[in-house]
Amino acid sequence: MIPDIDSVDIAHLASGDTLAIQVYKFRGATPGKKAYLQANLHGAELSGNAVIYQLIQFLSELDDSQLQGEIWLVPTCNPFATNQRSHHYASGRYNPYTGTDWNRIFWDYEKDLKNQSQPSIADFAKSQLHLNYQQIQNNFRQQLIRRFQDLKQSESKASGLPFEDHYRYQLQSLCLDANYVLDLHSSTNQSFDYLYCFQGREASAKYFLLNTAILLDRYDGDAFDEAFMKPWLSLEKQLENLGKVVKFDLEAWTIELGSGMQINPDSVYRGVRGVKNYLVSKGMLDLQRFPLIQTASKTVQFFPKSKSQKYYAKQGGMLQSRVLLGTWVTSGQLLYQLLVFNREGCLPQLVDVHSEDSGLVYDLSSNASVNQGEYILEVLTQPNPV
Repeated sequence: MIPDIDSVDIAHLASGDTLAIQVYKFRGATPGKKAYLQANLHGAELSGNAVIYQLIQFLSELDDSQLQGEIWLVPTCNPFATNQRSHHYASGRYNPYTGTDWNRIFWDYEKDLKNQSQPSIADFAKSQLHLNYQQIQNNFRQQLIRRFQDLKQSESKASGLPFEDHYRYQLQSLCLDANYVLDLHSSTNQSFDYLYCFQGREASAKYFLLNTAILLDRYDGDAFDEAFMKPWLSLEKQLENLGKVVKFDLEAWTIELGSGMQINPDSVYRGVRGVKNYLVSKGMLDLQRFPLIQTASKTVQFFPKSKSQKYYAKQGGMLQSRVLLGTWVTSGQLLYQLLVFNREGCLPQLVDVHSEDSGLVYDLSSNASVNQGEYILEVLTQPNPV
């Protein structure tokens, strides 16, 4: 297959240059569902770009009869963030102009309804009870897109829009009609490979063949995956409250692939394998030997997001003897030692810090030098028996 390649302008700069993102659109011989994949929304999180590159190479070698529907791929989806630098470090997690996290800027349909005093999702659900699953999905999608297009038209006003708003409308416009949204990230710090999973979509997590998932038992709708899924999950809930149980064939995932500022070949391999296996399992790709045989017996350990525990430095110092990434710690176990210096004529101290709860250490700060209140590590606790 040969993809259609479109460029989408996202910013015109004072220098006269234009920042753009490039969309690779693979279309199968028969129409069907749409999968949307993007990478590098945060500037230092690079592994997803290598995953998308390998997927482009792979899909280019397939016959279009092996794809039902279409797959859109967007590497370096935030070039503004990707190009941010501070000495040896790639930053790009926050907009330097506003300080906002690049993945907390997206349009939430539910919040928009409240701000505009529009009919609620509950009211919409009541109007759809006599319709079937597909009709409800089509009607709600049309309503979402109409409202989105109305908002996007504000770009043409003389007053203009803040860059964050302009950027989010450009990026979200690419996936509003998708069935599956895959947002490829890495940790800003040091981490391993895992998923963010929405409640009610746990059964599909095994298709990615990763061991660990954070279950989104709370979210505000401002992240990219949340903005896509939140209105649909709300509609499902409202319909269920009215006695009509519906589960739309719509999913969104954030796939975390290793550590920031590097491309780990093992993480890239697991990312590519997982995406292929997922798309085959969803009936979009027809590949030999897929779904992989281990899919049926795959178990995923789910940890609720609300129960994760971050550790911050109670005083400044230098980290040593810190537990390794992926360690399962028990309550009271040594997490790290802090070498503490002072300016009070006293000898340096070595302070032991122990775990408050049992759990899995899944994220570590990159810098061993910390000031008081700075982040050190995070532990996932209380796994769900899913």
